[in-house]
Amino acid sequence: MSDQRLRRAQQVMAAEGIDALLVGPGADLRYLVGYHALPLERLTLLVLPADGEPVLVVPELELARAEDSGAADHVPLAAWTETQDPISLVTEALRAAGAQGGKLAVQDRLWTAFTLGLQAALPAAAWVPGSRVMRELRLRKTPEEIAALHAAGAAIDAVHAAVPELLHPGRTEQQVGRDLAERILDDHDEVNFVIVASGPNSASPHHETGPRRIEPGDAVVIDIGGTRQGYCSDMTRNYAVGHVPEGYAAVHAVLEQAQQAAVQAVAPGFSAEAVDAVARSIIAAAGHGPHFLHRTGHGIGIEEHEEPWIVDGNTVVLEPGMAFSVEPGIYLAGRYGARIEDIVVVTPDGVARCNHRPRELVVCP
Repeated sequence: MSDQRLRRAQQVMAAEGIDALLVGPGADLRYLVGYHALPLERLTLLVLPADGEPVLVVPELELARAEDSGAADHVPLAAWTETQDPISLVTEALRAAGAQGGKLAVQDRLWTAFTLGLQAALPAAAWVPGSRVMRELRLRKTPEEIAALHAAGAAIDAVHAAVPELLHPGRTEQQVGRDLAERILDDHDEVNFVIVASGPNSASPHHETGPRRIEPGDAVVIDIGGTRQGYCSDMTRNYAVGHVPEGYAAVHAVLEQAQQAAVQAVAPGFSAEAVDAVARSIIAAAGHGPHFLHRTGHGIGIEEHEEPWIVDGNTVVLEPGMAFSVEPGIYLAGRYGARIEDIVVVTPDGVARCNHRPRELVVCP
């Protein structure tokens, strides 16, 4: 798989007139060579020429981790010691490929200190974002990636199924969050995030799970996700404890309608912004337009947030294999909020959900 991805990256570079791609720790490196490198102050960098042999520059103390990851099966490793200059290894690799003065694509999230060091060492080079290459590789998922997303979706479905036994008056958000994290790890390799937002906290889309005690009549937004075999899950459902707060059922009904309509609109040829417009128009018609604070969705894959962005102004046309969330929300400051989120995949003739738990409001005893 990694060998195919490296070749595909070289094909994209050749088509874009890019001479080499430079990739540091992060999702792009995992995607290309399978190495989950630590984001250290010591430089780790994949040098991938459009025409030539790649090399992975790694700190000597990280060499064993890189080898254990299987990266050496796909690219040669060049280790540097504490007293060496890793930038020189990068420039040597680029010179060997005849790319030191060409157009270089540098990973979007490479540390500024490393990028500035590379630019100083390669004054004749032109620089472009690495997403010019990586976007084309990661935007449309392969059948294997889609299967992994469906498996991750099923795993997070199972965690949400356990929520009613965890939500009780008197428990804190943090206590519920810890229980959810343990359940995520039952069938995930990592916990990416746990949001337990109760009562007025549920009106904050990215509330940080805290010490507040859950009370009868609270609305609770639970947004959880993890990584399973390299691919992410992400799912949000809404709960009420004891009884439904006044007006909340009507808000939730609007969200159910908006989320269902937006998912049904997903199909090849439809634009990302058009999906956003479907959800947003229903919420606005119900008088809650100003209370929908964020985009309708984000792409997902080896990262929980990646392209495509489902938002007004994004004219990207949907294609089979694109995967993203559909998660409209309504947030009434000081009172409560709600969000319904599923991961979906564009199919040749429409859309498939990765999450299958009921989307109705669940009232916990």
